[in-house]
Amino acid sequence: MQRNWIGRSQGVDMTFQVDGLVEGKQESFDIYTTRPDTLMGVTYVALAAEHPLALIASKENPALASFIQECKSNQTTEADMAAMEKKGVDTGFKAIHPLTGKLVPVWAANFVLMDYGSGAVMSVPGHDQRDYEFAKKYGLEITQVITTSNESDQEADDINKAAITEKGILINSGEFDGLDFEQAFKAISEKLAAENKGKVTTNFRLRDWGVSRQRYWGTPIPMINLANGESVPVPENELPVVLPEDVVMDGVTSPIKDDPQWAKTTFNGEDALRETDTFDTFMESSWYYARYCSPNDDTQMLDSAKANYWLPVDQYIGGIEHAILHLLYSRFFHKLLRDVGLVECDEPYKKLLCQGMVLADTYYREADNGAQEWIAPSDVTVERDEKGHVVSAISKADGKAVISLGMSKMSKSKNNGIDPQEVINKYGADTVRLFIMFTSPPEQTLEWSDAGVEGAHRFVKRVYKIVHDFTEISTGDTIAASELKLNSEQKKLRRELHKTIAKVTDDIGRRNTFNTAIAAIMELMNHLSKASMTSAEDKAVMRESLRAVVLMLTPITPHMCHYLWQQIDNDTGTTVENAQWPIVDESALVEDEKLIIVQVNGKLRAKITVAADATKETVEALGLNDENVLKFTDGNTIRKVIYIPGKLLNIVAN
Repeated sequence: MQRNWIGRSQGVDMTFQVDGLVEGKQESFDIYTTRPDTLMGVTYVALAAEHPLALIASKENPALASFIQECKSNQTTEADMAAMEKKGVDTGFKAIHPLTGKLVPVWAANFVLMDYGSGAVMSVPGHDQRDYEFAKKYGLEITQVITTSNESDQEADDINKAAITEKGILINSGEFDGLDFEQAFKAISEKLAAENKGKVTTNFRLRDWGVSRQRYWGTPIPMINLANGESVPVPENELPVVLPEDVVMDGVTSPIKDDPQWAKTTFNGEDALRETDTFDTFMESSWYYARYCSPNDDTQMLDSAKANYWLPVDQYIGGIEHAILHLLYSRFFHKLLRDVGLVECDEPYKKLLCQGMVLADTYYREADNGAQEWIAPSDVTVERDEKGHVVSAISKADGKAVISLGMSKMSKSKNNGIDPQEVINKYGADTVRLFIMFTSPPEQTLEWSDAGVEGAHRFVKRVYKIVHDFTEISTGDTIAASELKLNSEQKKLRRELHKTIAKVTDDIGRRNTFNTAIAAIMELMNHLSKASMTSAEDKAVMRESLRAVVLMLTPITPHMCHYLWQQIDNDTGTTVENAQWPIVDESALVEDEKLIIVQVNGKLRAKITVAADATKETVEALGLNDENVLKFTDGNTIRKVIYIPGKLLNIVAN
């Protein structure tokens, strides 16, 4: 997204002369193109409505003057430009093709902007779909100069259907016939340069960043406006410029714009005025990650030693909209900080995680004027069918029906945001955190669900209860489970524990998939809820398991875990945030026994447990003599026995 936003492209800048005299002089204009290979297919030139040549032509052309006025109200975003109807007016001028000398008409068009390049584009309707549609609409010539067809695809070059936008081999291009894109780019650009009519250049789509705004809250722009119209920086000994605090906010204008006294200052002994615009908030947020490294240092912008110790930031998390806003701006700022010697690293962040949007149920009514009146989900009584689909939606305010729009992005405009404080008051912050992290991977959209929140709350209470029940019967014996002789069930439970630790550690630390980490902890809790807590060995395994569960859940449900840790580990005096993250015991993952599936003629007939190191002969003997297997093999001849070590025994009999 940043690469597209910056829009670096290599192309050719060339000059088109205008035929005849224009206001007493020979007029010309420049055009930039990334496709010089199509230059021989130019059949007209399109100018922005505000282009100087279009303005000159409009003086004698009322239709063109009216068109220029119309274009001033057009939207200029790329999405709007792509969707709107393409319109234009012939200026009456002719441009001279830089290589062929052919005269081509010059049009003013609403799809060309002065903000981009020179405000003029060469139009090649044979090989650009926008130019093609414009040419068809106004009856302009269409010439094919690129071919992509081959013997097996004779219809690829049907210029009567659409423009041929793919790169290919040049035709109808004189001396350049037969060249491919790379060859044509080089040959045509070299000829233009040799004739002093063009040169290869690199262009960028990135435009200037407007950083000022007419607001009170924001960093004052440290500039002084002089009486002669010049602007100068505030002297360094007068920095920082501080906003006044004894102001009245009327919600209409900025207090510093309404206060002429605040703006008054002097410069070199003469009266002057401070700038009353303030900086966009991105000006502060674009470098505060560096300021955080030394937040209490009032003597300098940032402490370079501390900044270089902490930076770059390990993980950046933000919505996708930040990719070309805050993330791009902070990269720009960071390179400035680097260039002036405040930081050493080249980039501010190591990794990027783009979080998904939160969706919620959306309800509205249609007003008498046709407008949509959005109603908060909390103000609607909803009835659903067994599949969760909305059957009826009634306003709590007046008991009348409202329209369900389904799930859409939470926003103020649609009044479908959920007040987190209300949910926290009802369930606690831990439940909300658990629900959000469990419902979907962080990079995907999340559908808010009251039922899902309730489910998360049940799990929180379940963890609390199991820990509480254990501490009620625990005698305080803290012998490690790894030091005790465990039976097969205890070993199995401990194996599940350490498999879970390994997965959760990887899911949270490397993969950032909190939902799968929580799912693994939930599965472990299922095993723990069925486990015995009678013997010393049982309790040792349970203590180890619950300590690990509390630690693993701490990043997700910190408040509950802070309390539970005090209950389960009160003998060490260590707080949960200072405790060591659980470490996988590799020896616990080693299986003493294996569960073997036994099939007879491909059908499951038994499951047997064998020692992990049992030989093939031992497994076959146990399988063939299993009581249930004998029911299906008795009286039959054993033709073959197939053993997949540690997994499957298949007996073929007839």
